[in-house]
Amino acid sequence: MKNYTMNNGLTIPAVGFGTYLSKDGDEVYRAVLTALDAGYRHIDTAAYYGNEESIGRALKDSGIPREELFITTKLWNDAHGYDEAKAALATSLQKLQLDYVDLYLIHWPNPVNLRDSWQSANAETWRAMEEMVEAGLIRTIGVSNFMVHHLDELLKTAAIVPAVNQIRLAPGVYQEEIVQYCRGKNIVIEAWSPLGRGELFSHPTMLAIAEKYDKSVAQIALAWSWAHGFLPLPKSVTDSRIIVNLDFQDLVLSDEDIESITAIQGVTGAYNPDETNF
Repeated sequence: MKNYTMNNGLTIPAVGFGTYLSKDGDEVYRAVLTALDAGYRHIDTAAYYGNEESIGRALKDSGIPREELFITTKLWNDAHGYDEAKAALATSLQKLQLDYVDLYLIHWPNPVNLRDSWQSANAETWRAMEEMVEAGLIRTIGVSNFMVHHLDELLKTAAIVPAVNQIRLAPGVYQEEIVQYCRGKNIVIEAWSPLGRGELFSHPTMLAIAEKYDKSVAQIALAWSWAHGFLPLPKSVTDSRIIVNLDFQDLVLSDEDIESITAIQGVTGAYNPDETNF
């Protein structure tokens, strides 16, 4: 597994295992154990996903040394603020049975209940997260679903530049402005839902390119993420797909095919974080 180097000098595995909508209990527990057995070492979860406890159990039962794992979780919209952020991380650490997380993200920049104060709420949340880095509870801090204006505002008071921005990216969903902004600040760009929302698996362009390279549509989508320097977070609860999804790492797409995949039409796009209702 290759790594990316973040702007704090630490490394992050260049593909992670996503767990959004993986049900708490046996489903996500087995999926994470399968992923770890297949070679994943980067597991992505969030307080909102409601599955941290089962993931923590899987991490413990895997027997893999803690230093070989890279664990991400995220602060939900009901915990923005200095004291709230510290309490939220404590809860996540307890559920995950961990002394620290490798990456902690602000999940959304502008929750609906903070529309008039998101700037100060993010600043206070970030201040708490910076202190938790100093305390050794977090190794790296970042954001999720932040657009350029959200990051500009955060950087007015931040002592630590976010190392990661996790956003919606997939074939046909390429957020040019924020991608270029993050590249300019050496912020690693993670791709959530990198396999799309189901539309890609029947899309004629994806099917044709998959046939050309003798790979699955999912493998083509993940190779596309790497071609752009993104860090994809594929999710599955099916053992065979969890395993085969990793078999893309030697795949090099042609420039023409990368452009064709980027330009795909008819797939579900990204949310506008300033207009979400949560």
